[in-house]
Amino acid sequence: MSQDKILLTKLNQLLKGAESFVLATVIETWGSAPKPVGSMLVVNKLGHIFGSVSGGCVEGSVITESLDILDTNDCKLLTFRVSDGNAFQVGLACGGEIKILLEPISGENTTASKKLKTFLDEYFNGNLVIYSIDLTTFERRVIKFNDEGFAKIPMDPLNKRTSFKLDDTFFSVLYPRLKLIIVGAVHIAQYLVNLAEIFEYQTLIIDPRSTFATKARFPTTKILTEWPDTALDEIQLDQDSALVTLTHDPKIDDIALEKALKSDCYYIGSLGSKRTHAKRLDRLTLLGFTNDQLNRIEGPIGLDIGAKTPSEIALSIMAEIISVQRDKKTRKLVF
Repeated sequence: MSQDKILLTKLNQLLKGAESFVLATVIETWGSAPKPVGSMLVVNKLGHIFGSVSGGCVEGSVITESLDILDTNDCKLLTFRVSDGNAFQVGLACGGEIKILLEPISGENTTASKKLKTFLDEYFNGNLVIYSIDLTTFERRVIKFNDEGFAKIPMDPLNKRTSFKLDDTFFSVLYPRLKLIIVGAVHIAQYLVNLAEIFEYQTLIIDPRSTFATKARFPTTKILTEWPDTALDEIQLDQDSALVTLTHDPKIDDIALEKALKSDCYYIGSLGSKRTHAKRLDRLTLLGFTNDQLNRIEGPIGLDIGAKTPSEIALSIMAEIISVQRDKKTRKLVF
């Protein structure tokens, strides 16, 4: 699941200062809970909030409870369910149940703040990291993916990029950002880069054509001006990677597709009409790729929303990438 970088940045800032705050985390849900497990909300002394644990349904009650425990070192578990009068009062009337952990964090509670800081440092360094908390003793641990204890973590929830509860322990997991590799520094790519940044993708542009691949056109994006076969050797195409080709030039696009089809990319898409895509598949078939392999390529690219303009096409591509990533049942983490 994609992390809320704005919230995590704010949390990191608070940990560097002297201000006390409460970290509220969704640790379990049932039914039609509005936010997924792992969602976080920060409440400071003034009652200001950052993030969300319910999309507005129970925030008011969470703020009140947080302010009550703010100056203590005592964690607290809250449960809201549709059958509770309190649940209706705070707005959880859509059905379901939500359990929230409140953790007061202050300068005096150095153990908790230091472990949270390590947790966030690992994330901002691009590493997968786990913050576990025993829900009976409230003992905290930070588990890095190269730690000995990581091997004991169940892989199924990690493959789904989720946080999770196991017995009496909650595992809050921050995952490295998903990658989007765009082959072709065309007009559509300019809009696609902007959308990818909104959804916290790590984006790279590949295009050997210097007229297109310029910092003036892509000021915030890493650009590789080598041909795709060389450029992609510098990038680890893995189960967290999406690759799209947008040049319409087989000399460029086909090279990238060959590399992608031999990798674990969860999404491969290529711009072009049905006729163009059929010719593309014929060329790749001659190179020895099977129908099963070629069926991995989404072409024509993007969800069918009737897109015509470059911005609309970029939106359709981004929507399809997210749709495939969310629906992927067989993704596996590789370490």
